[in-house]
Amino acid sequence: MNTELSKEAADYGGQASRALAAAGEDRAVAVLGELGAWDLDPRGDADDLEAAAALCRSAGYRAVDHPVADRLLPLGGPVTQAHLEPGGTADPRDVALVLTLQCWTLLGMLDRAIDLTREHVLVRRQFGRPLAEQQGVRFQLSDAEVERVGVEMLAAYALWSAGSGRPEAVDDALALRLAALEAAETVFRTAHVLHGALGFCDEAPLSWLSRRSQDLRRRPFGPSATRDLLARRIDGRGLTGLYSEENV
Repeated sequence: MNTELSKEAADYGGQASRALAAAGEDRAVAVLGELGAWDLDPRGDADDLEAAAALCRSAGYRAVDHPVADRLLPLGGPVTQAHLEPGGTADPRDVALVLTLQCWTLLGMLDRAIDLTREHVLVRRQFGRPLAEQQGVRFQLSDAEVERVGVEMLAAYALWSAGSGRPEAVDDALALRLAALEAAETVFRTAHVLHGALGFCDEAPLSWLSRRSQDLRRRPFGPSATRDLLARRIDGRGLTGLYSEENV
């Protein structure tokens, strides 16, 4: 199992991020089309799946107001509980892929929230010195970064699991979603605390990034619903692979 994206996928994600930053929000969807995003085949090609993950992460970093993961893997509507039941209306592998790519988008938002906060505490001064020099600030930012790194590792595993067609791929995707939602709560809370009132101003990038994250954090399932769905699916047997008790 290789949990690192290929250099080609990482380069593609970087190219997408730079193009989206230069184009602005109004042309985001058109730019993605120009980059060949809608020609990717995450279902059938392993390289395209990695590229799709990198693309979703970049779209999240730039807070693109477009459901990139859902467009890459359309299921005829948003993922619902019915898709997760035995004999559901969609291929379980497709469900796992959509849930996983949505989390890659959220991961990109966590990347940006950490970057914005790090930049803020380095520039913002209090009592004649940068906020970043205060021990309490460093501890809070470190805790948030630990949460982000954890999601990054789980996202890589869930992508491999879904791409490999493992029977447990949906469980892995739900476990990733739960971890990502919990991490998002910590990361954005820390970011807002360290930004202070500025973080809630419309002019602040953190403000609109935080607002854009709410849709992904609430749909298709919020933390409680995700936890309940996962518990029902693994009842009596637990998680396998990276999520199993022996690996925790």
